[in-house]
Amino acid sequence: MIPDATSLLKRMIAIPSPSRDEGGTAALLAEALARRGITGVTRMGNNVIARSSAWTVGRPTLLLNSHHDTVRPAASYTRNPYEAVIDGGRLYGLGSNDAGASVVSLIEVFAGFCDADLPVNLLLVLSAEEEVTGPGGIRAVLPELDRIDMGIVGEPTGMDVAIGERGLVVLDGEARGRSGHAARDEGVNALYLALDDIARLRALSLPEVSPTLGPVKITVTQIEAGTQHNVVPDRCRFVVDTRTTDAYTNEQTVDLLRAAAVNSTLTPRSTHISASAIDVSHPLVRAAVAAGAKPFVSPTTSDMSQMRFPAIKIGPGQSARSHSADEYVEIDEIRHAISTYRQIIHHICKSL
Repeated sequence: MIPDATSLLKRMIAIPSPSRDEGGTAALLAEALARRGITGVTRMGNNVIARSSAWTVGRPTLLLNSHHDTVRPAASYTRNPYEAVIDGGRLYGLGSNDAGASVVSLIEVFAGFCDADLPVNLLLVLSAEEEVTGPGGIRAVLPELDRIDMGIVGEPTGMDVAIGERGLVVLDGEARGRSGHAARDEGVNALYLALDDIARLRALSLPEVSPTLGPVKITVTQIEAGTQHNVVPDRCRFVVDTRTTDAYTNEQTVDLLRAAAVNSTLTPRSTHISASAIDVSHPLVRAAVAAGAKPFVSPTTSDMSQMRFPAIKIGPGQSARSHSADEYVEIDEIRHAISTYRQIIHHICKSL
């Protein structure tokens, strides 16, 4: 089991798969599933999809999801990022931790349960473009699938269970004034208009607070204005980083911030990275806890942000290693993940 998983992970690492260019790893994963005797494997772009052979209409569906795209290697790598090397119990290589270890662990678990007559249908989706939340990844896949009742998202969490993650809306703010000579108090200073709105946003506390994720977090992170010292600026641009919660939709959050910024226009770059939270009493969470996982709220986003059904995030490796030079995953972490994923599915089946 472990040799199969580590062998596949080494082959994945050897194929560059930056977001939007994952065709090589998609082909490899589809072939690996077929070699395991899994029939009906399909591709949707660079997303690889498989259904359990005992699929029965009317049964609840459990999604098993992770992503096979990677960021580009950091400049400070001391190893070849595309050469998988096992050294001291660690498997080094780009994407080993985020999220290749989750991919190969979920494949191992899915293959083991694929022919079993379970009270749930298992749906495996190995998605693309996760690192950029691209339109060709899980966002393209989910609308084309039948109803999904719950999901497990494989990401490096040390096999603790993330019961929520904040969403993200980045807004471009702009205040417009009227230029004039600074010495004669002419014009309308757009910088001052923007600063008034920034102060309002800084003081803004939205009334609804998520029991799991807490309050919406609003942070102004960039500001730009002016062309030279003696000209009153007629435009001031700023950026608002907004970490959203399940207390509001992203669109509702944008409306509330716009109401507060009376002098400036606020334009969201996108609203599709939504917050996700699941009740601790849900069978998914209870199953993960029974398998030894500790619940926590994740500081990072994932494909869970695109899921409008109950989901948890749990996988081998550590988030701190993601996107870092000389990325690695420990072989024992993969072994532990396979065992834990199996226990979670067993506990879910018992609860139904």
